[in-house]
Amino acid sequence: MQKPNLKDLEEKLQYHFHNPQYLITAMTHSSYANEVKSAGHSNERLEFLGDSVLSIVVADYLFKHCPNLPEGELTKNRAALVCEKALCGFSRQLGVGEYLLLSRGEQNSGGRQRPSILADAFEALIAAIYLDAGLEKAREFILRFVLPVLQTTRPKAFKDYKTALQEIIQQNPEEQLEYVLIGESGPDHDKHFTVEVCLNSNVIGKGGGRSKKEAEQQAAREALELMGY
Repeated sequence: MQKPNLKDLEEKLQYHFHNPQYLITAMTHSSYANEVKSAGHSNERLEFLGDSVLSIVVADYLFKHCPNLPEGELTKNRAALVCEKALCGFSRQLGVGEYLLLSRGEQNSGGRQRPSILADAFEALIAAIYLDAGLEKAREFILRFVLPVLQTTRPKAFKDYKTALQEIIQQNPEEQLEYVLIGESGPDHDKHFTVEVCLNSNVIGKGGGRSKKEAEQQAAREALELMGY
């Protein structure tokens, strides 16, 4: 079984490892480690670590760059950026499949293109860079893939719905916009609030959330959708 040229992969990663063993391990699938006893560890432990590094980098970026986004929307956006589909796509951009060390059986059954394997390998690569050079290098690597997604495919998710609604309504100075808390439930540590947004006393949207602010944002979002925005 011919081993892949990982120098080529380093060029695509735009990162050269001080300790190449991290990269080799990141590309070693468990099927190969089980079949070739001299292969050492599989990438499963790196995948575990990479998952956490990816999550904190994406959460940190969203928190700092989307100050008006409520907690629920932050969570949804992070989930969309760290899901298997997204990570598999990032791996395919790099051509990771051709560099994976797989057992013969896994290779023959299409393992090089299997989304779960490619997504896991991307997380393992994150961990490999993190261990080799620290968090900032890992952050740089992650954002190279995440930022284009944020800037192109999900712009609506980062809207401050209340401000957007206010800007539309204030074009007619006589119109009055008001947010009314209509429900509050749950224990203190896990409250749920329900808010209606009213235009001249008429309900135009309703939303819920873990805070009044989040509920107001969701009510404004519904109002905008009903208005065709």
